[in-house]
Amino acid sequence: MRRSNYRFCILCGVIAVLAAWLVLGNVPSVSAQPKQVSFINDVAPIFKENCFACHDAKKRAGKYEMTTFDKLVDEEHVVPGKIADSELYQLIVATGDRRMPPKKDNLAPLSKAQADIVKLWIEQGAKLDGGIEKKADLVKELRIRWKPPAPPAAYKYPTIVNAMTFTPDNKQLVVGGHHELTIWNAADGKLLKRLHTRAERAYGMAFLPDGKLVVAGGRPGQEGDLRIFDISGAGKAENGIAILDGVNDPKVMLKQLLDVDDSVLCLSVSADGKKIASGGCDRIVRVWDISGGINAAKLEHSIENHADWVLGIALAPDNKHLLTCSRDKTAKVWDLSTKESVLTFPDHQNAVFGVAVKADSKVGFSAGLDRQVRMWNAVGDGKQIRALGSHTDDILKMIAHPTLPIFVTTSADKTVKVWDATAGTNTKTLTGMNDHIFAAAISPDGTLVAGGAYDGEVKVWKVADGMLLKGFNASPGFTGGVTMTPAPMPNPIVPPKKK
Repeated sequence: MRRSNYRFCILCGVIAVLAAWLVLGNVPSVSAQPKQVSFINDVAPIFKENCFACHDAKKRAGKYEMTTFDKLVDEEHVVPGKIADSELYQLIVATGDRRMPPKKDNLAPLSKAQADIVKLWIEQGAKLDGGIEKKADLVKELRIRWKPPAPPAAYKYPTIVNAMTFTPDNKQLVVGGHHELTIWNAADGKLLKRLHTRAERAYGMAFLPDGKLVVAGGRPGQEGDLRIFDISGAGKAENGIAILDGVNDPKVMLKQLLDVDDSVLCLSVSADGKKIASGGCDRIVRVWDISGGINAAKLEHSIENHADWVLGIALAPDNKHLLTCSRDKTAKVWDLSTKESVLTFPDHQNAVFGVAVKADSKVGFSAGLDRQVRMWNAVGDGKQIRALGSHTDDILKMIAHPTLPIFVTTSADKTVKVWDATAGTNTKTLTGMNDHIFAAAISPDGTLVAGGAYDGEVKVWKVADGMLLKGFNASPGFTGGVTMTPAPMPNPIVPPKKK
């Protein structure tokens, strides 16, 4: 009994000491030890946002590449466990001209919290997470792990409309939003469906003959993709609107054809539905053969000849040629059999935003920041036939009907123009929009034209008489009443919005 009392007294003493430690804050604790820093989750995102642009495989500023782990951690820039010998960290916390990112370029330094994460990672041995190869492309590894946010339940600000298309039955409009596609009744402007997407923005849309929707898009400066969706599902109903998951549901997002480092800006589907072509910020023109179905899609062409972003693309009806246009101020014709550019049209002298081709595949049309719609030989000498007319401001989009001799242009002058491709004349000028018009669509039967603007506004007109059928804002839940009309993020394709 005495022994038990003795043990109890000792236990009480131990408890008293621990209590004192807790009060004084001196108790040894596992939680007081810094947790292991994850390179891929904690460190690599910091380098991607602040360093990769200048230290990738192409630029290698200071002959230092950071986009693979084996090249980032070397004997000079990162020395595991040794902060004083790790030049990367010393440059991050420097205050003079040698500071990275460069002070002379007016780039913001890393925050103290970010610098502390890098420091702790080096002190802990500059380790790489398990399951990742040292030679792996870190940009791709980060992209794999990125999770897209849900689109806003209700938009606080209107979203830019960069792409839109009519459904094959002519009755609905699919419109690009923020991490989503929205589907509207074209006649009354009622919102029918919302489809969540990985891409922050859609830049091009087209339906395949079987009713599946091809969408080009991405996150500016982060990633780009080309995906095929089935928008026909009923989805989950929320307030009478069907919600479709185009990120995780394989019944909605059917196929991803492309995954690149920046946005895909344009696409075209051949008249017979057997080919898909795309272009974008990486300047590469790609063509897929989908004659065996989307799951058997085969990349036939991956060619680069433009000196800047590819902004517009059109597969010719002859299935032998492809037309493209670019920020490099040119339009080009490609021979699909030889996989090379055979003709360059250089007359615009400014960025070219849209391109189209006549049914005979022999005459091309293009338009852009010089405000002119130009008609030119798509075979032979490639010379301009004539300038058809102009908008009073930058032309931002050109789209053509796949079978009818109609094409449409949109402009910063807030108008949509309808053109007769056979006569080369402007037949209608559609008005009533209040901002730069970035998107357009022609209904499959050729009777309707729609335009989408910087401020989220969408309007639908009848081609026959130019009468306005319906107007609505394609930002779900947006009620207006704000002084800031544009979306928070600017459009990456064109110069900043004019004041």
